[in-house]
Order: sequence, then C-alpha cells, then structure tokens
Amino acid sequence: MKHFTLVAALVGVLASGAAGAQTLTVGVRGGPDSMDPHYSSLGPNSDALKHIFDPLVWTGDDLQLEPGLAVSWEPVDEDTWEFKLREGVKFHDGSDFTAEDVKFSIERIPTVTGPMTTQIYVRRVAEVEIVDDHTVLIHTDGPAATLPYDFVRLFIVSADAAKDYSTAETAAEGFSSGKATIGTGPFKFVSWEPKGDLVLDRFDDYWRGAAPWEKVVRKEISDDSSRLAALKAGDVDVINYVSSADYLSLEGDPDIATFIGDSVYVMNLQLDQRDDTPLVRAKGGGKLDANPFKDPKVREAMDLAIDRETMVEIVLEGLGTPANQLMPAGFFGSSDAIEAKPYDPEKAKALLADAGYPDGFEVDLYCTNDRLPGDGAICEGLGQMFAQIGIDTNVNAVSKTVYFPAQSRLEYSAFMNGWGTLTGEASYTLGGLAHTNNPDVKMGAFNRIAYSNPEVDKLLQEGSRELDADKRRAAYEKAMELVVADRAYIPIVVLQTVWAGNSDKVVVTPRADEETLAYFIKPAN
Repeated sequence: MKHFTLVAALVGVLASGAAGAQTLTVGVRGGPDSMDPHYSSLGPNSDALKHIFDPLVWTGDDLQLEPGLAVSWEPVDEDTWEFKLREGVKFHDGSDFTAEDVKFSIERIPTVTGPMTTQIYVRRVAEVEIVDDHTVLIHTDGPAATLPYDFVRLFIVSADAAKDYSTAETAAEGFSSGKATIGTGPFKFVSWEPKGDLVLDRFDDYWRGAAPWEKVVRKEISDDSSRLAALKAGDVDVINYVSSADYLSLEGDPDIATFIGDSVYVMNLQLDQRDDTPLVRAKGGGKLDANPFKDPKVREAMDLAIDRETMVEIVLEGLGTPANQLMPAGFFGSSDAIEAKPYDPEKAKALLADAGYPDGFEVDLYCTNDRLPGDGAICEGLGQMFAQIGIDTNVNAVSKTVYFPAQSRLEYSAFMNGWGTLTGEASYTLGGLAHTNNPDVKMGAFNRIAYSNPEVDKLLQEGSRELDADKRRAAYEKAMELVVADRAYIPIVVLQTVWAGNSDKVVVTPRADEETLAYFIKPAN
C-alpha cells in the first residue's frame, strides 16, 4: 500500500501535469438528495454540487477563506459589506456571471430549502443591492462580522436558467432535469439518478482553467465493503470514507494508494431537553416522572461513561482523536481552557443514583450508518458504554435519508451525528446548534434538543456583531466553555478521513471538510 500524508499528496499535486481526455470514476459513500444546491446543507450535497456550482467565497484544503466568485470583500459600514465579483466568468450555457445571479441566488434560498436548511448561510442578509455588474452591497440585519464565512456554501445559480424554478414545488423538476442545473463550476451536468450515478462533463471555459478529467462519474455506493471492492475490481478509480478496518487491510497492496486527512467533523451526542421526551422510559417500559436528560447529573454521568480513547483506538482503529468540545482544536472560537474528558464509570453510576436513577433507565439512541466514517460503529460503542452504567440503550443506526427528516421533526430523545465547522469558525457551529432556536435572531436552526442557555445566547449574539477579531474570539470561547459544561451536547471524537485510489491513476489532496472534488484530484502520472 502506498501511504500519503497531506504534505506528500500536495507534492504529488504540484508535480503532476495536466492530463489528457480521461474519465474519472469516483465511488462515494453518500450522494446528493437533490441537484438543487439550495435544498440541503448536508455534506454530500455540497460535495456533489460543488462540481457544478461555485460558492461566492472559496475555502482551501484547511478551510481558510480564499477568493471564489467574489475576489474581495470588506465592510463599508457596520451593517453593509461590499463584495467585488470576478469578471469574465461564464455559466455553462455561455452566459455571463453578474451581480444579478448573486442577488437571485441569495433571495431564492428561503423559498426552496429542505429539511437541513441552507438558510443558515444567508440568515444575516437583509437586502442585496446591485452597484454594477460586478459589485454588490450586502445589507445585514445589524453588524455581521462572520458574513464572508457564511458565504462559503452560498452556491450561485444562473438567474436566467433558474428563474422559473424558485419554489419548492418547481425546483425539483427544474434541477433534476438539468434545465436549471447551469453553474459556473468545473463540470457540466449530464444526468443524475438518485442513489445512483451523477454524470458530469468537463467545462472547458472554467475560470480556474479546464479540469484534468474530460468526464466524471460519481457512483453512490453506500456500503463500505462494496465501495472498496469496486475500487479493487477497477470499476471506480477512487473512493472516499475508507473504513478503519478496510484501511488496515490495504497494507502491502501496491495497486492502491491511501490518502489521510484530519477532518473538521466532530461526533456529538445530543440529549433532548424538553420536559416530555418520547423515547426514554423506566426499565421494563414504564413511564418516568420526568425527562432524565434535563438533570445535569444524568448528563454528566453519560459524559463520564464514554471511553473516548477506546472509541478512537478500537472502534476507529486509531483514525481520530478524542473530542472535548464541538470543534477541533485551533479553530476560531475553540477554547484551550477546556480540559480532556475523563472516563469514570464508577462516578457515573454514583451520579445516576444521586439523580434518582440507581437502576438506570432505558433509551432509544439514533444515529446514521451511511454518512461519516464509523458513525454506526461509534453509536454501537456508546450503547455498550451506557449499558455499563445501567442505561439500557437500544441503538438504531439508520440511513441518513431516514435520520435527518426524523431529527428535524424532533422525534428523537438521544441521537448522535457528526457536525463539521465548515466555515472554520465558531459562529457556524454554536450559532446553529447551541443558541436557543429563535427565528427572530436567525440562530438555533439546528438546535433539535430545546437546549437554551441565556448567557450562551447573549455571547453568540455579541460575537456575531463584533468586528474586532480578538473580542469576537473571546465571546465564542466563553460560549463554547458554557456549552461543554452544560453537557446537552456531548462531544465524542474528532474524525480523520481516508481516501483510496488506483495508485497508477490518481493523487488525492485531503480536505478538512471531507469533500471529494474531482477538479482537485490529479492524475498520478
């Protein structure tokens, strides 16, 4: 097996030249739910649709901000940002990219967003003012220090192509058919089959330069073993989300290269804070007098029951690190004051007894089994660890197509999923998860557990308005410390991600957001 670190992969990218007309076939664990880039904020949607549509602001491999369709941005007053747009950019139909397309895309999002809303990316926008074809003023609902970070997943569609498909009822037909699937990205839409293949052709007039692949086929193969088998059989050239067990099995295989990168995704346990929660009961099935997850002692007990070192070393075969907060260390707003999480099952049992549950209770725990590396296995591990302290846990690892709609309908009491700080700073994570769900301030859209801490809310609102970076960071760090201490969200592990590919054909540059972008997969020779 050829093994590449991130640095080695980058060297390979720099050394490789442009390829001739080739087809790249990619096996992916999860595909998009729609061809509409404004439908869902889930990673597989962005991963696929970034081939067709460009975001306004780009992020590099380590999620640093870079020019994209916008070449520069700056605040002109406390409620307004000016964005200068890239000139000479063409849509796939040959039309020019202009400020009209930016305004249309921003205003379209609230009309078509799905169960995992993309409104989080435009929540601070009050009005879009066109200055000229390549300048827009974004007026916000107050000081919006993080606006450029929000725009890293603001995909720009063609106003002309999509104008008749700007409602939830019409959008699916327009984008699935290809009529509205006109972007400025490196590849043009050819066809898409849900749960099947997304077929793309190279866009020769792409503003970054033509891609090294004439055609790209992205095959959705949700089963990890089947995806690896397809790679070994030559049916695909590269795969994402190689499982930890499969990664170890590749040792010594000269035909397959692996590429490992640190991920931005943290697996979090989320505990419902409603007075009446549906899927918790006394042992034997009886009704409890109260929701045990509202008791801080119960939440602390569950935190102490998690052996994070075992999760990393045994469940993930070393491909991860123990998590102590909702973001990886070093990200803007992560706190150095938060200590590593201890493992103490005996203290956990004592806390349960003090809380009035000496014999524990029963709970249904839900998670995905087809979204992120090890998601189902980590969930099973949690169930076993909770059982050791007396909490009988019925683990339900289900498809993301079942999990996320049910989560949005607030059907779960305890659930686990990965959350990535995709903008590289804390307002995305804390503003989405930890703020009280409050449409008036446009925060808490992903808070599905009724968590509410007024001090956290105050800090997050102050941080979102603070243009001074040091003051903003301090507000987010304090908010992170409070959220972690409350333990309604319990971080478990930070993931690492493994790609594998035909060693004679491809070199992959790992991205922290785990995206598998064909434009940046380079030929090996």
